[in-house]
Amino acid sequence: MEFKKFIKAAAFGSLIVSGAAHAGPNPYTECGIGAAIFNNEAVIDDVPLAALISNVIWDLGTTAVTSATATPETCTKGSVETAMFINDTYNTLVEETARGEGEHLSAMLSMAGCTAAEQPAAAAAIRTGMSDVITAEGYAAGSQLDKASSYYDVMQGSVSANCVNTGV
Repeated sequence: MEFKKFIKAAAFGSLIVSGAAHAGPNPYTECGIGAAIFNNEAVIDDVPLAALISNVIWDLGTTAVTSATATPETCTKGSVETAMFINDTYNTLVEETARGEGEHLSAMLSMAGCTAAEQPAAAAAIRTGMSDVITAEGYAAGSQLDKASSYYDVMQGSVSANCVNTGV
């Protein structure tokens, strides 16, 4: 399929999805790799084309649709940025979590919506949760992405329980 036809088909698909009555995020423009990489770039008629095109090119939108369906809360900008930060700084975050403090840990908790006063309790809860994750069978053999995903899950639960104004 030539590129122009592909772009038109992707844009048409977005209009169908955005025009349909649905609860939750638009998977093609607010979720998946496209939404994580492109920050509302190339917006035409309120459709972020860069995110849409990226999601369609990446895997025909399968990942974006799955994330929107299974875990729509992960489609928000703050969640994506926090998840990417965790993946990018995972080793440092684990070290700082073990110590109970650190710049990356504080930055991540701020991104997640914790105030400075709430951060110590959230960090302690993450430390407890991660001690279970790290000692679980198969942890060491897991991929970087699997480990970062586990950390994100623990962080999300800890932030939800300990921080009032969460962004994740």
